[in-house]
Amino acid sequence: MPKKIVVIGSANIDLTTFTDQFPRPGETIFGRDFSLGFGGKGANQAVAARHCGADVAMVARVGDDMFGEATIQNFKSLGIDTSRVLVTPGVSTGVAPIFVESSGQNRILVVKGANDRLTPEDVYTASDVILSADMVVLGLEIPLLTTIMAMQFAKEHSIQTIFNPAPAQVLDLQEIALADYVIPNETEAEIISGLPVRNLEDARTCSRKLADGGLKRVIITLGANGALFGDQHIAAFPVQPVDTTGAGDAFIGSLAVFLSSGYGELEAISRANLYAALSTLSIGTQKSFVSAERFNEEWRSRSR
Repeated sequence: MPKKIVVIGSANIDLTTFTDQFPRPGETIFGRDFSLGFGGKGANQAVAARHCGADVAMVARVGDDMFGEATIQNFKSLGIDTSRVLVTPGVSTGVAPIFVESSGQNRILVVKGANDRLTPEDVYTASDVILSADMVVLGLEIPLLTTIMAMQFAKEHSIQTIFNPAPAQVLDLQEIALADYVIPNETEAEIISGLPVRNLEDARTCSRKLADGGLKRVIITLGANGALFGDQHIAAFPVQPVDTTGAGDAFIGSLAVFLSSGYGELEAISRANLYAALSTLSIGTQKSFVSAERFNEEWRSRSR
Protein backbone atom coordinates (compact mmCIF):
# COMPACT_ATOMS: atom_id res chain seq x y z
CA MET A 1 0.00 0.00 0.00
CA PRO A 2 1.55 3.35 -1.02
CA LYS A 3 2.25 5.77 1.80
CA LYS A 4 0.30 9.04 1.91
CA ILE A 5 2.33 12.25 1.96
CA VAL A 6 0.67 15.66 2.30
CA VAL A 7 2.71 18.73 1.42
CA ILE A 8 1.49 22.07 2.76
CA GLY A 9 3.60 24.54 0.86
CA SER A 10 4.46 26.61 -2.16
CA ALA A 11 3.98 26.24 -5.89
CA ASN A 12 6.02 28.44 -8.24
CA ILE A 13 7.03 28.70 -11.84
CA ASP A 14 10.82 28.48 -12.23
CA LEU A 15 12.42 30.83 -14.77
CA THR A 16 15.94 29.41 -15.09
CA THR A 17 18.79 31.17 -16.87
CA PHE A 18 22.10 29.37 -17.48
CA THR A 19 25.20 31.53 -17.67
CA ASP A 20 28.98 31.19 -17.52
CA GLN A 21 29.17 33.89 -14.86
CA PHE A 22 26.88 36.15 -12.88
CA PRO A 23 26.70 39.80 -14.01
CA ARG A 24 28.26 42.47 -11.84
CA PRO A 25 26.06 45.37 -10.63
CA GLY A 26 25.02 47.46 -13.64
CA GLU A 27 26.40 44.90 -16.10
CA THR A 28 24.43 43.17 -18.87
CA ILE A 29 25.73 39.84 -20.18
CA PHE A 30 24.35 37.12 -22.43
CA GLY A 31 23.11 33.88 -20.91
CA ARG A 32 23.69 30.50 -22.52
CA ASP A 33 20.21 29.01 -22.21
CA PHE A 34 16.78 29.48 -20.63
CA SER A 35 14.24 27.04 -19.22
CA LEU A 36 10.73 27.53 -17.87
CA GLY A 37 9.49 24.84 -15.50
CA PHE A 38 7.31 24.03 -12.52
CA GLY A 39 8.81 24.66 -9.09
CA GLY A 40 8.31 25.97 -5.59
CA LYS A 41 9.79 24.09 -2.68
CA GLY A 42 6.49 22.55 -1.63
CA ALA A 43 5.57 21.49 -5.14
CA ASN A 44 9.06 20.10 -5.74
CA GLN A 45 8.88 18.04 -2.57
CA ALA A 46 5.45 16.75 -3.54
CA VAL A 47 6.69 15.70 -6.99
CA ALA A 48 9.75 13.97 -5.51
CA ALA A 49 7.54 12.05 -3.09
CA ARG A 50 5.20 11.09 -5.93
CA HIS A 51 8.08 9.85 -8.10
CA CYS A 52 9.21 7.74 -5.13
CA GLY A 53 5.87 5.93 -5.18
CA ALA A 54 3.78 7.72 -2.56
CA ASP A 55 0.20 8.91 -2.84
CA VAL A 56 0.60 12.68 -2.55
CA ALA A 57 -1.79 15.55 -1.86
CA MET A 58 -0.85 19.22 -2.16
CA VAL A 59 -2.29 21.99 0.02
CA ALA A 60 -1.39 25.27 -1.69
CA ARG A 61 -2.56 28.44 -3.42
CA VAL A 62 -1.93 29.59 -6.98
CA GLY A 63 -2.95 32.77 -8.82
CA ASP A 64 -5.74 33.18 -11.33
CA ASP A 65 -3.24 33.49 -14.17
CA MET A 66 -1.87 31.19 -16.85
CA PHE A 67 0.79 29.88 -14.48
CA GLY A 68 -1.81 28.88 -11.88
CA GLU A 69 -3.85 26.72 -14.23
CA ALA A 70 -0.69 25.17 -15.68
CA THR A 71 0.53 24.34 -12.16
CA ILE A 72 -2.69 22.53 -11.29
CA GLN A 73 -2.63 20.59 -14.55
CA ASN A 74 0.99 19.60 -13.92
CA PHE A 75 0.06 18.17 -10.53
CA LYS A 76 -2.85 16.28 -12.03
CA SER A 77 -0.69 14.84 -14.82
CA LEU A 78 1.60 13.37 -12.15
CA GLY A 79 -1.27 11.91 -10.14
CA ILE A 80 -1.02 14.39 -7.27
CA ASP A 81 -4.28 15.24 -5.47
CA THR A 82 -5.12 18.91 -6.25
CA SER A 83 -8.44 19.08 -4.42
CA ARG A 84 -6.87 21.46 -1.87
CA VAL A 85 -4.94 23.62 -4.35
CA LEU A 86 -6.88 26.89 -4.25
CA VAL A 87 -7.01 29.57 -6.96
CA THR A 88 -6.60 33.09 -5.55
CA PRO A 89 -8.32 35.86 -7.56
CA GLY A 90 -6.32 38.96 -8.37
CA VAL A 91 -2.96 37.52 -7.29
CA SER A 92 -0.11 36.13 -9.36
CA THR A 93 1.16 32.60 -9.02
CA GLY A 94 4.54 32.48 -7.30
CA VAL A 95 7.59 32.76 -9.55
CA ALA A 96 11.27 32.01 -9.02
CA PRO A 97 13.90 33.49 -11.33
CA ILE A 98 16.91 31.13 -11.04
CA PHE A 99 20.44 31.80 -12.26
CA VAL A 100 22.77 28.83 -12.73
CA GLU A 101 26.52 29.12 -13.33
CA SER A 102 28.45 26.62 -15.44
CA SER A 103 29.76 25.04 -12.19
CA GLY A 104 26.17 24.11 -11.29
CA GLN A 105 25.98 26.69 -8.48
CA ASN A 106 22.68 28.57 -8.37
CA ARG A 107 21.12 31.78 -7.05
CA ILE A 108 17.36 32.04 -6.63
CA LEU A 109 14.96 34.98 -6.14
CA VAL A 110 11.44 33.99 -5.07
CA VAL A 111 8.34 36.17 -5.56
CA LYS A 112 5.77 34.44 -3.36
CA GLY A 113 2.55 35.75 -4.91
CA ALA A 114 -0.41 33.51 -4.03
CA ASN A 115 1.79 31.38 -1.76
CA ASP A 116 1.67 34.23 0.76
CA ARG A 117 -2.13 33.93 0.89
CA LEU A 118 -2.21 30.36 2.24
CA THR A 119 -3.86 30.70 5.65
CA PRO A 120 -4.40 28.55 8.75
CA GLU A 121 -8.07 28.39 7.70
CA ASP A 122 -6.97 26.73 4.46
CA VAL A 123 -5.18 24.11 6.54
CA TYR A 124 -8.24 23.39 8.65
CA THR A 125 -10.38 23.18 5.52
CA ALA A 126 -7.98 20.50 4.29
CA SER A 127 -8.16 18.57 7.59
CA ASP A 128 -9.68 15.48 5.97
CA VAL A 129 -6.72 15.18 3.62
CA ILE A 130 -4.18 15.86 6.38
CA LEU A 131 -5.73 13.33 8.75
CA SER A 132 -5.16 10.60 6.15
CA ALA A 133 -1.42 11.35 5.91
CA ASP A 134 1.48 9.21 7.04
CA MET A 135 3.72 12.29 6.89
CA VAL A 136 3.13 16.03 6.45
CA VAL A 137 5.87 18.18 4.89
CA LEU A 138 6.08 21.93 5.55
CA GLY A 139 8.36 24.86 4.73
CA LEU A 140 8.65 28.65 4.72
CA GLU A 141 7.60 29.78 1.25
CA ILE A 142 4.14 30.14 2.82
CA PRO A 143 3.31 32.28 5.89
CA LEU A 144 5.06 31.13 9.06
CA LEU A 145 1.81 31.21 11.06
CA THR A 146 0.21 28.79 8.59
CA THR A 147 3.14 26.41 8.92
CA ILE A 148 3.12 26.58 12.74
CA MET A 149 -0.64 26.00 12.91
CA ALA A 150 -0.33 23.04 10.52
CA MET A 151 2.42 21.50 12.66
CA GLN A 152 0.26 21.99 15.75
CA PHE A 153 -2.73 20.34 14.04
CA ALA A 154 -0.60 17.38 12.93
CA LYS A 155 0.90 16.97 16.40
CA GLU A 156 -2.56 16.99 18.01
CA HIS A 157 -3.50 14.09 15.72
CA SER A 158 -0.21 12.15 16.05
CA ILE A 159 0.78 12.68 12.42
CA GLN A 160 4.53 12.91 11.79
CA THR A 161 5.90 16.10 10.27
CA ILE A 162 9.01 17.23 8.43
CA PHE A 163 9.79 20.94 8.62
CA ASN A 164 12.25 22.40 6.11
CA PRO A 165 13.13 25.93 7.35
CA ALA A 166 13.68 27.35 3.88
CA PRO A 167 14.12 30.05 2.75
CA ALA A 168 16.22 30.79 5.84
CA GLN A 169 14.90 33.10 8.54
CA VAL A 170 15.24 33.59 12.28
CA LEU A 171 12.79 31.30 14.08
CA ASP A 172 11.51 30.60 17.59
CA LEU A 173 12.90 27.15 18.44
CA GLN A 174 9.97 26.40 20.74
CA GLU A 175 7.54 26.85 17.85
CA ILE A 176 9.42 24.70 15.36
CA ALA A 177 9.98 22.04 18.03
CA LEU A 178 6.45 20.95 17.12
CA ALA A 179 7.99 19.16 14.11
CA ASP A 180 9.23 15.59 14.33
CA TYR A 181 12.10 16.33 11.93
CA VAL A 182 13.67 19.74 11.30
CA ILE A 183 15.85 19.64 8.18
CA PRO A 184 17.91 22.77 7.38
CA ASN A 185 20.89 23.12 5.05
CA GLU A 186 24.09 24.79 6.30
CA THR A 187 22.85 28.36 5.72
CA GLU A 188 19.48 27.72 7.32
CA ALA A 189 21.12 25.95 10.27
CA GLU A 190 23.38 28.98 10.82
CA ILE A 191 20.44 31.37 10.87
CA ILE A 192 18.19 29.38 13.21
CA SER A 193 21.06 28.49 15.59
CA GLY A 194 23.17 31.66 15.43
CA LEU A 195 26.29 29.51 14.95
CA PRO A 196 28.54 29.22 11.88
CA VAL A 197 28.35 25.98 9.87
CA ARG A 198 31.52 25.86 7.76
CA ASN A 199 32.48 22.21 8.23
CA LEU A 200 31.30 18.94 9.75
CA GLU A 201 32.40 19.80 13.30
CA ASP A 202 30.58 23.14 13.10
CA ALA A 203 27.49 21.24 11.96
CA ARG A 204 27.77 18.90 14.95
CA THR A 205 28.01 21.86 17.35
CA CYS A 206 25.03 23.49 15.65
CA SER A 207 23.02 20.28 15.82
CA ARG A 208 23.68 19.94 19.55
CA LYS A 209 22.55 23.52 20.15
CA LEU A 210 19.34 22.96 18.23
CA ALA A 211 18.69 19.74 20.17
CA ASP A 212 19.32 21.60 23.44
CA GLY A 213 16.79 24.18 22.21
CA GLY A 214 14.12 21.48 22.14
CA LEU A 215 14.18 20.16 18.56
CA LYS A 216 13.49 16.42 18.53
CA ARG A 217 15.43 15.32 15.46
CA VAL A 218 17.68 17.57 13.41
CA ILE A 219 19.07 16.59 10.00
CA ILE A 220 21.50 19.14 8.55
CA THR A 221 21.98 18.64 4.82
CA LEU A 222 25.53 19.35 3.67
CA GLY A 223 25.30 19.19 -0.12
CA ALA A 224 28.19 17.19 -1.54
CA ASN A 225 29.19 16.23 2.02
CA GLY A 226 25.99 14.31 2.69
CA ALA A 227 23.97 14.92 5.84
CA LEU A 228 24.34 15.04 9.61
CA PHE A 229 21.74 13.41 11.86
CA GLY A 230 22.52 14.37 15.43
CA ASP A 231 26.21 13.45 15.70
CA GLN A 232 26.06 10.86 12.93
CA HIS A 233 27.42 11.73 9.51
CA ILE A 234 25.74 10.02 6.54
CA ALA A 235 28.02 10.19 3.52
CA ALA A 236 26.95 11.48 0.13
CA PHE A 237 27.07 9.52 -3.11
CA PRO A 238 29.65 11.06 -5.47
CA VAL A 239 28.33 12.46 -8.76
CA GLN A 240 29.35 15.11 -11.28
CA PRO A 241 26.53 17.66 -10.92
CA VAL A 242 25.03 19.47 -13.88
CA ASP A 243 22.48 21.55 -11.94
CA THR A 244 22.02 21.45 -8.16
CA THR A 245 18.70 23.34 -8.24
CA GLY A 246 16.04 21.38 -6.36
CA ALA A 247 18.41 18.85 -4.80
CA GLY A 248 17.35 19.87 -1.30
CA ASP A 249 13.70 19.43 -2.24
CA ALA A 250 14.48 16.01 -3.74
CA PHE A 251 16.05 15.07 -0.42
CA ILE A 252 13.05 16.24 1.64
CA GLY A 253 10.36 14.70 -0.56
CA SER A 254 12.10 11.35 -0.91
CA LEU A 255 12.98 11.21 2.80
CA ALA A 256 9.30 11.65 3.70
CA VAL A 257 8.55 8.52 1.67
CA PHE A 258 11.50 6.48 2.95
CA LEU A 259 10.74 7.29 6.60
CA SER A 260 7.03 6.56 6.13
CA SER A 261 7.88 3.26 4.45
CA GLY A 262 9.58 1.99 7.61
CA TYR A 263 13.26 2.32 6.76
CA GLY A 264 15.49 3.08 9.73
CA GLU A 265 16.43 6.73 9.99
CA LEU A 266 20.05 6.28 8.90
CA GLU A 267 19.11 4.20 5.86
CA ALA A 268 16.28 6.57 4.97
CA ILE A 269 18.71 9.50 5.06
CA SER A 270 21.25 7.61 2.97
CA ARG A 271 18.58 6.79 0.41
CA ALA A 272 17.51 10.45 0.33
CA ASN A 273 21.17 11.44 -0.17
CA LEU A 274 21.26 9.27 -3.28
CA TYR A 275 17.91 10.49 -4.56
CA ALA A 276 19.09 14.10 -4.20
CA ALA A 277 22.42 13.33 -5.87
CA LEU A 278 20.67 11.78 -8.87
CA SER A 279 18.57 14.92 -9.27
CA THR A 280 21.72 16.98 -9.91
CA LEU A 281 22.56 14.99 -13.06
CA SER A 282 19.88 16.73 -15.14
CA ILE A 283 18.84 20.33 -15.69
CA GLY A 284 15.85 21.71 -13.81
CA THR A 285 14.01 20.92 -10.61
CA GLN A 286 10.97 18.64 -10.90
CA LYS A 287 11.98 17.35 -14.32
CA SER A 288 15.33 16.22 -12.89
CA PHE A 289 13.72 13.95 -10.27
CA VAL A 290 14.13 10.28 -11.12
CA SER A 291 11.52 7.52 -10.96
CA ALA A 292 11.36 4.94 -8.20
CA GLU A 293 12.57 2.33 -10.70
CA ARG A 294 15.65 4.37 -11.64
CA PHE A 295 16.38 5.09 -8.00
CA ASN A 296 16.11 1.43 -7.01
CA GLU A 297 18.52 0.43 -9.77
CA GLU A 298 21.04 3.01 -8.61
CA TRP A 299 20.59 2.06 -4.95
CA ARG A 300 21.23 -1.60 -5.68
CA SER A 301 24.40 -0.81 -7.64
CA ARG A 302 25.80 1.85 -5.30
CA SER A 303 24.97 0.47 -1.85
CA ARG A 304 26.72 -2.87 -2.16
